[in-house]
Amino acid sequence: MHGDLNPLAWTSEGELSEALVRHCRVEKADLEIEPVSLDARGLLEQLRRAAPCTIRWNGRHLGVVECRRGHALVLAPDLSVQRVDAGALCESLSAEAESPFAAEIDRILMDCAVPASRRPRARAALLRERLGARPISVARQLRVRPGSSFLVQLRSAGVVARLSRLAAAHAFEYVLWIAAWWIVGSAALAGHIDWGWLTCWILTLATIVPLRIYATWSQGVAGIGLGGLLKQRLLAGVLELSPEAIRRQGAGQLLGCAMEAEIVESLALTGGLASAVAVLELLLAAAVLALGSGGALHVLLLAAWVMVSGFAAWRYVRQRAKWTTRRLDMTHDLVERMNGHRTRLAQSRPEHWHDGEDEALDDYLAASAALDRRGAMLSALVPRGWLIVGLFGLGISAAPGFAVGLGGVLLAHQALQRLMAGAAQLSGAAIAWKRVRTLFQAAAVATAEPVSLASGSAQTVLEAHDLSFRYPDRAEPSLRGASLRIERGDWLLLEGSSGSGKSTLAALLAGLRRPESGLLLAGGLDRATLGATGWRKRVAAAPQYHENHIFTGSLAFNLLMGRQWPPTVKDMAEATAVCQELGLGGLLERMPAGLEQIVGDTGWQLSQGERSRVFLARALLQNPALVVLDESFAALDPVNLRQCLECALRRAETLLVVAHP
Repeated sequence: MHGDLNPLAWTSEGELSEALVRHCRVEKADLEIEPVSLDARGLLEQLRRAAPCTIRWNGRHLGVVECRRGHALVLAPDLSVQRVDAGALCESLSAEAESPFAAEIDRILMDCAVPASRRPRARAALLRERLGARPISVARQLRVRPGSSFLVQLRSAGVVARLSRLAAAHAFEYVLWIAAWWIVGSAALAGHIDWGWLTCWILTLATIVPLRIYATWSQGVAGIGLGGLLKQRLLAGVLELSPEAIRRQGAGQLLGCAMEAEIVESLALTGGLASAVAVLELLLAAAVLALGSGGALHVLLLAAWVMVSGFAAWRYVRQRAKWTTRRLDMTHDLVERMNGHRTRLAQSRPEHWHDGEDEALDDYLAASAALDRRGAMLSALVPRGWLIVGLFGLGISAAPGFAVGLGGVLLAHQALQRLMAGAAQLSGAAIAWKRVRTLFQAAAVATAEPVSLASGSAQTVLEAHDLSFRYPDRAEPSLRGASLRIERGDWLLLEGSSGSGKSTLAALLAGLRRPESGLLLAGGLDRATLGATGWRKRVAAAPQYHENHIFTGSLAFNLLMGRQWPPTVKDMAEATAVCQELGLGGLLERMPAGLEQIVGDTGWQLSQGERSRVFLARALLQNPALVVLDESFAALDPVNLRQCLECALRRAETLLVVAHP
C-alpha cells in the first residue's frame, strides 16, 4: 500500500482524464465531467461518491478510481492501479488547507495535556471542526450522462452485475429446494430414515438460508440503484422538455405524470423481479413435471394453463388502463378546479360549482369495481385452478413418480401465484410508462456539457443569421429570416406590437428555445459547442412575468440561483447592493431575516413590482456578456422604472431590452 502520493501524481489533467475514461470502459460520448467541491468535513464520503474523478493536488493531479472500505484505488502515470490508504489520501488533500491552523491546534492540545496516544485523533477532529465546510479542493467527477443509453447506465452503476448475481442465487436456491424434497421424499417412501441422508437434508436447508438472505439483500440494493437511475433519467428528461410541451399540459396533468413516474419505479422493480423469479420457478416446475408420472402430457397441461393465465392477465391490463385513465382525469380536473377556485366563485353560479364531479366519481367507482373483479380472478382463480388441473393430470402411477409430479404441481402453483402478482404490478407499471415515456426519451436529446471553455473577449457578443422558429400548434412561423449582430457595449431596444415575434426572438437569443433553422453564435461559438451552461454564462435573460417564477426558498437563493451555490460573502454583498440600487432596500429592511427570508407562495409574499425587480436582479447578478430583458419594466411605476433602468445600464455591459412601442 503506497504512502507517498508523489509517484502517483500526473502533470497533465487532460491525459489523466483520457486515461480514466479508458479505464471506465465507457464510450467518451456517454460520459460527462462535473466539478464537485470537497471540504474537510466528511471528505472520505465525498471521495467515495465522486470517484472516479481527478483531484488537483500540490500543483499536479490525482486520478481516484474507487474509494471504499478504508482504501482508495489511484491510477498511476504508468496506467497501473495502486492501492493507498484512504485516511492518508484525505490527510494529503487537506494538508494545505489545515496548515494555517496546525500550530494553533497543536498548542491547544499541548496546553490541555492531551496524551500522546490520543493526540493525532484529537488533532484531526479539531482541524475538521476548524475548517468546517470550507472548500479544500475540487474533484472533477467522471460520470455517465443521464441521456446516454440506459443499459450503459445500469452497467456503470453495477446494477446489471447485481441482477445477474441475484438470478444465480435464486436458481441455486431452487435447485437446493428440489434436492431437499428429493432427499426427504426418497427417505419417506423407502420406509426408513437414514441418518446420513437426514444430515444431508438438514445441511441443504441450512444452505438455503444464507442464499435467501443474500438474494433479498441483492434485490433491495438493485432496486435502489435502478430506482435512482430512473429518477435521474426522468429529471434530465423534464429539463429537456421545450416550454411549448410543458405549456400544453395543465398542472393536473403534470402532477399526474409525476405520480405515474413514482408508480413506474415502485411497481416495475417489485413486479419485474417477482415475475423474473416466477418464470424461473415455472421452468423448474416444468422440468420436475417432466420427470413425474404425468411426463410430457403434464408439461403440456402447464403450458396450456399458462396461456389461459396470459389471457386473464390481458383482460386485467385492459381494465386497469381504463381505471388509470379515469383516475388521472379526476386528478387533472381536481387540480385545475383548485387553481381556478377564485374565478369559479366569482363568475359561476353556486349550483354549477360542482358540475360533473358526481358523474366522474361514479365512473371511477364502476371502473374500480370491475378492476377488483379482474384482480380477484387473476390472483385467486388462476393459481387455484392450476391445482385442480395439475392434480387431474397426475393420474394413477407408481409412488415415486406420483411424489415427483405432486412436487412439480406445488412448485408450479407457487410460481403462478408469484407470476400473477408480478403481472398485476407490471401491468400498472406498463400503463404508467406510457405517460412518462416522453420524459425518459427526452433525456436522450441532452448532449454532454463541455468541460470548460474560456469566455473570451470577442468584440461581437452575439450574432444571428436567418433565424426561423415556428410553434408546434401553429401553421405559420412566428419568426422568419431574423438576423442581427450585437457588439460589446451595445444598448439595444427591441420594440414591436403584440404577436410580432419579439419575445420569441429574445427566447432564441437566450437559449430558452432552439431555432428551426439559421445560425446563432455567442462569442463565435454555437450552443452545441458551449452547452446550456456555457450559453447561460454568456447570455442571461429575464423572461416575461408569466414565464418567470419566484421559488419557495430564501430571497438570496432566488437572486443568486444563476451563480455557484452556496454563495460566498462577496456574493451576498453584491446581491444586497443590487437590491439597494433597484429600490428593494425597504423590502430588505421589512424582512426579519433579510436576504435569508423565505419568499414565495408559502413564505413572504412579494408584490408584482417587487417580483419584477427580483427577476431583473437575478439576471444582472449572473454577470453575463449580454443581458436580455423581456418586458421587465412593464409592472413598474415611473420612479422605480427610472431607477431600475439606470441600474441595468450601469451593471450590464451589453443590454437588449424588449418592450411595447
